This record gives sequence, structure tokens and C-alpha cells, in this order.
Amino acid sequence: MGRMDSMDTARAIVTALRDSGVQHVVIGPGSRSAPLVYALAEAADPETLRLHVRIDERSAAFTAMGIALASGHPAAVVTTSGTAAGNLLPAMMEASHADIRLVAVTADRPTEVQFTGANQTTDQRNIFGVHARTSITVTGDTADYAKTHASVVGALAVGAGTASSPTGPVHINVRFREPLIPQPDALAVVPEAETGVLPVLQPGHGQPRFTVDKRWRERGQSYQDQLVEASNLRERHTVVVAGHGAGPVAHDFALALGLPLFAEPSSNARFSRNAIAAYPYLLGPDGGLGEQAHRLGKHIRRIVLFGRPTLSRQLQALLKRDDIKSALYHPRPVGWFSPGARKEQLVTELQELAEFAGSGPPGWLGSWQSAAQRAQRALEQALTQRQYVVGKPGAMRTAQLVSATAIGQLVLGSSSVIRDVDLAWRPPSEATSTVFAHRGLAGIDGTISTATGVSLATDERTTLMVGDLTFLYDTNGLLLGPTEQEPNLDIVVINDSGGAIFHGLEHGEVATRPGMSTVVERFFGTPHTVNIGAICAAHGIKHERLTSEQQLIHVLGDPTDGRRVLEVVSDRSQRPEVHAAVQAAVRATFV
Repeated sequence: MGRMDSMDTARAIVTALRDSGVQHVVIGPGSRSAPLVYALAEAADPETLRLHVRIDERSAAFTAMGIALASGHPAAVVTTSGTAAGNLLPAMMEASHADIRLVAVTADRPTEVQFTGANQTTDQRNIFGVHARTSITVTGDTADYAKTHASVVGALAVGAGTASSPTGPVHINVRFREPLIPQPDALAVVPEAETGVLPVLQPGHGQPRFTVDKRWRERGQSYQDQLVEASNLRERHTVVVAGHGAGPVAHDFALALGLPLFAEPSSNARFSRNAIAAYPYLLGPDGGLGEQAHRLGKHIRRIVLFGRPTLSRQLQALLKRDDIKSALYHPRPVGWFSPGARKEQLVTELQELAEFAGSGPPGWLGSWQSAAQRAQRALEQALTQRQYVVGKPGAMRTAQLVSATAIGQLVLGSSSVIRDVDLAWRPPSEATSTVFAHRGLAGIDGTISTATGVSLATDERTTLMVGDLTFLYDTNGLLLGPTEQEPNLDIVVINDSGGAIFHGLEHGEVATRPGMSTVVERFFGTPHTVNIGAICAAHGIKHERLTSEQQLIHVLGDPTDGRRVLEVVSDRSQRPEVHAAVQAAVRATFV
């Protein structure tokens, strides 16, 4: 059989994407990718295959990643050749380290013009390197429709993960020859989905990754059933740590065994009476040891870890303690570490994990809960008093209010925002929101686009909270054409005119040295004078500048359709004093 033309190839690829569970495709403009665009337009359906267009390929990639993150299904991004493909790299890197099923489909020039100096032509094979679980190149020389279809389905099956390899992004590079448009008399029909070609998914790979709906609760009940013999376990001074992506299983485990739970916001396990508020302050800089820690910390003997801990140095110090045995729940491969690279014992079965952890002895959980209640009250009083001094909520108080108020989807920016939430968010008694964040590589790029993808995938109102630099880094994520679906998205921007996180790192101390404050401010603080309201006006997005706690609560409690940017002005120079005041207030409760 002769080779297929570009439209035949594109239709085979589109059918394979659809057969493999792709329900959303984000398209960047370009001529070389035209066959894919026409084939997608033929196949588009509001129920089964939704298309989105973005001018900026980096934004397109993060939008698709957000869709995949929230839905648990693969989502594709389509680009033309050249630097357009390179713009997908940041999202592919994040997806790789966070096990997100992003599918990069890059159009390429035909084989005969490679390495000839042809326009917009580079070697796109394996362009994403180790960050793609697999990379294939489809050419016009492919023997037939079935072979093309099978190769794409096979690539997405690799991205779905296996017993020995993690889920993650895949790359499909397609070398198109002209003509790049459908023939006038061609039938614009995509074949029906083929039977028997869907990859066999591992448990959980086809479900929303962090959902807190009935499916997770049913799974949580099955976890509880596996732990019914907890009363027969040895009593141990164990704590449960829930890092990013841990899921409600961490909550169920801690609840069943009567253990304290240290849960990061994006663990989606924080909604628990066992979750310990203000735990970074209770642990102190040495992970539960030393004069700055609560006395309970020195009694910890075992740690059970779910998910990936990325936020606090206090938690990292706890995990590194030599006097503590630790185990990591590892039911399937993940992309963020390799077995043997971490010190924790790897455990694949919950019953074995329960035997390692033991049950909490009398008073163990209660003591942590009492300490946390006192610490949280002191923290909130300190933040409230600080607000009256400076006349505005401040970054940490804003983070606390937004996380407590958000209902539905909550996306947290990297850097200071998610850390402030970790410090100040009182654990809710039940799940009111699902939390998403870039914790694969913790970059600030593409965050608005990711949140947009989350909203599009769920068709629910989404709240994004970011710092000003994270907002500015992805203002192209605000750019939507008049034909595109507008997400229901509130963007809360904590604007302190620069990078606040460095005040809490070593650079804050460097800034106190003679002659070094201007160096740290210029190169790490990176101050700016951008008018965020003007940016919003240029994009036709409603903007409000909020100056009080009451305003913030009122606006968040009165959602509207479409997008809003809610700007809260903060003072970065006050940050060290605020944290010092909170630390002092919390430590005063240690008895």
C-alpha cells in the first residue's frame, strides 16, 4: 500500500487520541500542523472532544496540562514546527515530575528537508528528552492507517503507566508533506472509535487525580476495610506525613490508626480532625528537635509518608532525622523519585504499612491536637493584630482567608503563596475544595494557564491564588480569543511588587549585611511597578483592588461568571516581622 497523505495521517492520529481517552485538545496556530487542525475540527464534539485555541504555545501546553491534572485523562496540545515545539518544554518537564498525562503533538517538516537548512526545521525527534515517557515520530511513509493508529495508541498506553513505569507525558512528532489541506471532495469524516485498542489503565489512572467526590470516599472506605485490624497493632509514636498528591488515603490511614497527620495543602488530605494545624511551627527548624520545637516532636519514632513532601524545611528536617524510622507508601511507580534514592522503606500494601506504623498510644493524637489548637489560635490572633497595625490583610492572612473561603477548585501558585497556606490554613473538618499546584518542579511559569485548564476540565468555578511575579510570568494565560470558552476563574493576586520568598531564605540574612540589601533586592526581590489593573483592562477582564479583609471575603463569597482578577496589595518588607511575630506567638503556647 502506498503512503498516506497528510490528511489521512492526521485523521488516524486524531482517532487514536480519541480512542485513548483524550477529550480536550489545545491548539496553537501554524501551517505545518494544519492537517491535524482540520482533522480535529472534523472530529470535534462538545461531549467527547473539545477544542481550545491559544496563541502562545507555552500557555497552550500548560492549559492542556491543567486539563489533564484535573480530569485524570490525557489532554493534548498541538503545535506547528520549530520553536513552537520548544515552547512546550516547561509544561512537559512539570508533567513528567508530577505524573500528568500531557500529550505533546508536534508537527514537523518531512524527512527529505531535515538538516538542509529548510525554514522552521529542526530535529524534533526526542526533543523533550527524559521528560517524555516515550517519543515517536510518524511520517508519511507509514504503511497504512492501522499502523499509524496503533503507534499513537501505543504511545499513549505508555503514558498511562504500567506496573513498572509511571504515568506521564508523551510526545508524538508528525512529519507532514504538502498538501497540508483536505481535498475539496474529501469526506470530512473521522472513523468511529475502534474496539479493543484502549490501553489497560492502572487503578486511578483514568480518574481525576485529586478529586474529593464519592469515588474517593468509596475508595477511602475500602482503605478503612483493609485497616480493620488496627486494634491489634502495636502502639507506636508515629506521625503520618501527606505530601503533594497523597490523596484522601492518607487521611483515612491516620484516622483508622489514631495518628497525627501533617498534611500539605496539595495533598488533599488536610480535611481531617487528625490534621495538625500549624505543624511547621510545632516542628521547628530541626524537625521536632531543639528549643524552637514543641516537646512532642522529640517523641516521634516513626513516620509514614504518602505523596511527595516539597514545601517546608521543617518537614524535610523531620524526614532526615536519624532517630526515626520511616516508610513511604509506594503502590505504583512515580516520576519524582527512583527506588533507592530516598531513605524511606518502600511499602506497597496498606496492611503492611499499618503494621509498620502501629496505632497511636493513648493521648498521642490528643496531645498533638491540643497543641495544634493552641498554636492555631495564637497564629490567627497574631495575624489579626498585625492587620490592625498595617491596615491591610497581609500576604499570610490573605492566603489563610482565600484557602478557607474557596469552594470547588483551588489552584495555588508556587513560591510564597502555597507556603503561607501551609502555615496558616486551619484544617477544615470536611473537603470544601480540591487543591492543585505545580509541585513537580515547583516553577511559577504557566500557572494562570494551568488554572484555566483546571476550570475548563471541571466546568466549575476555580480560584487561583498567586503572587505578583507568578501572575506577570503568565499574563499570556489571560489571552483568549472571542471564539474561545471563557473559564469561570477568580485570580487572587497578592501584589507585594516582587519576590517575597527570598526574605525567608538565606538571602534574607544576607540582606542585613552592610551594603548587601540593594544587591538582594535587585537580583532576588526583582521589584517592578507594573499596573495589574491596566493588564486586566487590556484583556477585558474585570479587576478589583481590595484593601480590607472584609472586601476580600465579600467578593469571594459573591462569585460571577467569567474571570476576575482580585488584587490584594501587600508589603514585602513587613514579611520578616510578621513571621517573627507569629512564631513568637505560637511558641508562647508551648507548655
